[in-house]
Amino acid sequence: MGTVRTTSCNRDCPDTCALELHLDNAGRPVSLRGVRDDPITRGFLCERTSRFLARQQAPERFTTPMRRVDGRLVPIGWDAALELAASTLRRIRSESGPEAILHYRSGGSLGMLTALADVLFAHFGPVTGKSGDICSGAGEAAQEDDFGVCDSHDLSDLLNSRTIVVWGKNPHTSGVHLLPVLREAKANGATIVGVDPVRTRLAELCDAFVRPRPGGDHALAFGVARLLFERGATDPRGLAACAHVDGFRALAFEHDVDGWARRADVPVSDVERLARAFVERPTALLVGWGLGRRRNGSRTVRALDALAAISGNLGVPGGGASFYFQRRAAFDLDVFRALPDAPRKVREACFGPEVLALRDPPLRAAWITAGNPASMLPDSATVRRALSGLEFVVVVDTHPTDTTDVADLVLPTLTLLEDSDVLGAYGNHWVRESRPVLAPPLFPQDADVVDVASRAPRFAERFVGSPGPRHELEILQGLAARLGLSDVLSGSVDDWKRRLTASLGRSGAPLEALPARDPRRPKVLFADLVFATPSGKVELLHEAVDDAPATSADFPLLLTAVSTPAAQASQHSLPRDGRAPRVVVHPDASAGIADGGDGRLVSRLGALDVRVVHDPAARRDVALMEKGGMARDGGCPNDILPAVETDAGGGAAYYDEPVRLEPR
Repeated sequence: MGTVRTTSCNRDCPDTCALELHLDNAGRPVSLRGVRDDPITRGFLCERTSRFLARQQAPERFTTPMRRVDGRLVPIGWDAALELAASTLRRIRSESGPEAILHYRSGGSLGMLTALADVLFAHFGPVTGKSGDICSGAGEAAQEDDFGVCDSHDLSDLLNSRTIVVWGKNPHTSGVHLLPVLREAKANGATIVGVDPVRTRLAELCDAFVRPRPGGDHALAFGVARLLFERGATDPRGLAACAHVDGFRALAFEHDVDGWARRADVPVSDVERLARAFVERPTALLVGWGLGRRRNGSRTVRALDALAAISGNLGVPGGGASFYFQRRAAFDLDVFRALPDAPRKVREACFGPEVLALRDPPLRAAWITAGNPASMLPDSATVRRALSGLEFVVVVDTHPTDTTDVADLVLPTLTLLEDSDVLGAYGNHWVRESRPVLAPPLFPQDADVVDVASRAPRFAERFVGSPGPRHELEILQGLAARLGLSDVLSGSVDDWKRRLTASLGRSGAPLEALPARDPRRPKVLFADLVFATPSGKVELLHEAVDDAPATSADFPLLLTAVSTPAAQASQHSLPRDGRAPRVVVHPDASAGIADGGDGRLVSRLGALDVRVVHDPAARRDVALMEKGGMARDGGCPNDILPAVETDAGGGAAYYDEPVRLEPR
């Protein structure tokens, strides 16, 4: 009859789903499904996770540590790998100081125990760290400036909304479990208005769908604000809860409504429709993470926050301005707060150029976990060059990536089906525990083993059947013991899970009761209209917002590389075909290249071979691509995007690069 085991998804996704692994009578995994009675997951999964077994069972999965020898990664035992890592890091610290070592951790796993690497490297150094957040940094900084905190109403509060404005958010791709809530709200009579330069599948659910030019969102927001002020449609209680009202109003009155509409490249009727949406309250504003990924990203989000504030949609059921849920707020973070700050930091958005420029001392080594910076960071070709120039690069990962391709040592860790951790979500207020539902693989006896064994006697005896991938905490503890820091991370995985959830347990949601909604999170934010800002009020934007870069005759398109249902960042659901990546454009913007034809996408930084796909529904100024492409798989869009930081929060300006198509 088979068995079913349950766990939680730890991937970088807002939903943090409850998973069921179905096994046959022989104990072999058959399928992966969503838990039916889970209030968030509701029995279904996104495309990429429903197909995760293909990735779990992929033949290229790392099953033993790998050391680069003569340009090739070859197996090495765990003891030897950890001793190599420890001795090399100790030597570099002794010769050049801890600043010569970089610790880079990204969001490839939302598990809280992954962050314990921060603790080890702070005690070993502290070493060089990174600053900023390429994904959500600009938007989080915006809401922290405006409200003092970046958090959201409970997801279910959308059922109290009369109007829902979904601005720059594509839930069919990023956060599919928002969709049932939107559909239920619409069935209850709510109006849904979408805003996005790209006509996404969300348009099918919307009563109106507005398509500003790429980067024109702030102009659209100011046009809406001007209409609200002009028509006396602002809310007195909302205005009373705001500081800098005159400054924000002055920004809105820099142009008339027609002028703002022209700058946003929308008809005035779209500005009027959006203004009505904020007046037909309670109105919930759902702000997409991509809005922050421009040079003016943080101030653009602040302009949207201001619309929610002046229209009286803060602090009321069915209202709010949702950008992010504080996924770490459920946990006890004292072990992290007590850490010394890094002596120097590399800005994540400018990683490649800054690593190359580091002096006194230059960077010599890097420890990289939960990320693939050689693909996912802007100017990724320079990132690869910078990492390739280091003396020693260690990467903790499960599968080959552009980053493991430049690593000197690869340490295999657990997949989401093997992991054990605690997880917060950034698309809801639920807290979950991941539990191992599969054992990690043992090192297989394959052709590579035989090849290496022929050059290293007793290789097969030492490696075949030896323990394979390890929990990241076990890896860190093995390194810590060899660095003389055993006490820093002492304790089992379960000990750390309990330590991080102790206060949650005291609040009525102990580890054994997970998954559970964090009982300390309010369902309606700012109900008293008191904000954790210096003034105690909403700090309205009152500085000008720079326009996004414009297109030109030489570069008539703006490159927009976005998430897709088939990939989680650079983790693709199915093997890639090695062909050039696709770029979707309006037929009039295809430079005469036939639908399905070959072309080159050219930016000021470089060029990329592409396959051109025509879409008559596309804007004529957008070149749409999948994010997460890797050089090893045929092309990386981030190779032609410059390393530019956002106006606040240390985000990356991914969506501002003008490009053109050329025949190939």
